[in-house]
Amino acid sequence: MNGYAFTLGPAALIALPGRALFWPDRGLLIVSDLHLGKSERMARRGGALLPPYDTAATLARLDADLQVTGAQSVICLGDSFDDTAAGLGLGDEDRATLSRLMQGRDWTWVLGNHDPHPAGFAGRHCNELTLDGITLRHIAGISEGPEISGHYHPKTRLAGQARACFVTDGTRLIMPAYGAYTGGLWCDAPAIAGLFGAGAVAILTGKSAVAVPL
Repeated sequence: MNGYAFTLGPAALIALPGRALFWPDRGLLIVSDLHLGKSERMARRGGALLPPYDTAATLARLDADLQVTGAQSVICLGDSFDDTAAGLGLGDEDRATLSRLMQGRDWTWVLGNHDPHPAGFAGRHCNELTLDGITLRHIAGISEGPEISGHYHPKTRLAGQARACFVTDGTRLIMPAYGAYTGGLWCDAPAIAGLFGAGAVAILTGKSAVAVPL
């Protein structure tokens, strides 16, 4: 498996180049900020008109990561849909693809600021959950132990090119945005850098997962 292995608290994890996080001991795939339906939401609200292929592209990436890992459990860490209406309004083909990916898997939707209400799909819905002492939530908070979150869409540069990245110091982890049309916040911005101490790294995504000092 092409990924970057590291530990967070008691867990041995793998950051995948496609922006997902794999927890092998649990057979668990974690993704954040899919923002499904973003192009539809922007058109509906009079924003920029984007090619309406973002949801299909994001689900294709998710399908590939599920295939390569064999994960039987999935946690989506919030902002899975660009808003509640976008989730309810997914096209028939995208809805069928997502339902197929969910089939036979234990699926958890952590609610985010873009999708504070369930969007009509089965699975477990919650504001946060804890596994093996690790708290999983959408926005980084104050935790007594290790934490995994999303929300900030961190990105950094390598050889002059912007790349989405994970950010971690071994106790806290912020996930990259998984969605095809999602932007990003530079990981040296105070909102991100201020959450980490010395020794934090950015794990860049793309063709390979590479760790560089924050």
